[in-house]
Amino acid sequence: MNKNIKLAVAGAVLALSATAANAGIIIPAGEWTLDVSGNVNMYSSWSKTKGSNPIVGGLTGAYADGAATDANNKTVNNFGNGLLPNFLSVSGSTRQNDLDVSFTISLQPGSSNNAALQEVGSGAGAPGLGGLNNRQSFITFGDKSWGSVKVGKDLGIFASDAILSDITLLGVGGGYAGSAGNTSLGRIGSGYIYADWKPQISYTTPNFNGLQATVGIAQAFKATGQDGTPAWSADHYTHGITSSTTNASPAYEGKASYSFNANGVDGKVWVSGIAQRVGSFGAWYNDDTVAYAGDVGAKLAVAGFEAVGYYYNGTGVGTTGQMLNGYGLDTGSGKLKARDSDGGYVQLAYTLPIKTKVALSWGESNLDKASSSDVSALVESNEQWNAMLIHPLTKHLNLVAEYAYQESKAHSGVKNESNTGSLGAILFF
Repeated sequence: MNKNIKLAVAGAVLALSATAANAGIIIPAGEWTLDVSGNVNMYSSWSKTKGSNPIVGGLTGAYADGAATDANNKTVNNFGNGLLPNFLSVSGSTRQNDLDVSFTISLQPGSSNNAALQEVGSGAGAPGLGGLNNRQSFITFGDKSWGSVKVGKDLGIFASDAILSDITLLGVGGGYAGSAGNTSLGRIGSGYIYADWKPQISYTTPNFNGLQATVGIAQAFKATGQDGTPAWSADHYTHGITSSTTNASPAYEGKASYSFNANGVDGKVWVSGIAQRVGSFGAWYNDDTVAYAGDVGAKLAVAGFEAVGYYYNGTGVGTTGQMLNGYGLDTGSGKLKARDSDGGYVQLAYTLPIKTKVALSWGESNLDKASSSDVSALVESNEQWNAMLIHPLTKHLNLVAEYAYQESKAHSGVKNESNTGSLGAILFF
């Protein structure tokens, strides 16, 4: 099975062996071995929002992605993918010139029947289509004696373990199904910053008895101004790619982890970080400073119990998405200044004798004002509670029931709330 699909499954549920196969569909092809793998999922969600206060960076209410036209205090139903999109991934591996060489190309067709819910980069869709993402296209080469190099587009390094350890990968989490692009938000923005899918060049060390590290460079994202609008571009979306004329530096990312098994206890601890030059905000901000963030996390599994704890802290990186709303205006100086942010989540799960997994999690992301004169409607916190039931109907197929509560609070004191219930299924192959 494709490495990131396996990580998504194994990381999300830690020990859900009834779900994760060891590999996808293996096809010998001359000097190559092909692996066709992926998942299919869909959920029906019912979401009710209380409050329609404009909150810049809020995840529920008037500014919630995909929910801006929802009638306040009315229940809205929607069908679509959960946090994981549908994946169809083809990988190939071979051994040539004393090197292990591989490639991966994947497509992510959406289950939503709403052309307006498109992820940036997927292009416009016709009515009745759910959108198509292209999240992976990379090659790797290396040897177990010295490690491996990755060149291409794949999941980012910073905060990758946070999302791969998130139980809502098997469900919907925050927002309703299909509410952001062709996926929901899961716990993104309510406990961690999205690792995202990035063009990158990275190096991963060999595994030294559980200790492993990855470092790399990736294409940088644009920072955004005080109201969520890119300050140096007419591009209306906050995740445009920084042009080389504005910022010639890439993002620098790295992580280190240690995995262990002792006396029936499986565990992993990790740290990761990111730093990138911000570039110029034109007349508002010309200082080429650095935005940065770091995190630490741990997960344990023993006797059917599983636990995850995670925390991050950053300056200028914003909240929810990298470099999103990371800078605010100081009217005294007339310049933009970096906003500090932090957050984290805790997650507990237990597998019953009937193989049903019961999971509870809580998380929160916080964003400070850059100065006392910063936007009062700026989000102060996005908080989320989740409760899930995951039942393995077969080795590869899981039925999922989920409840999520979200609260977005602004620095002005106003808040919006939402309650979302979801039912669906996810199959891995």
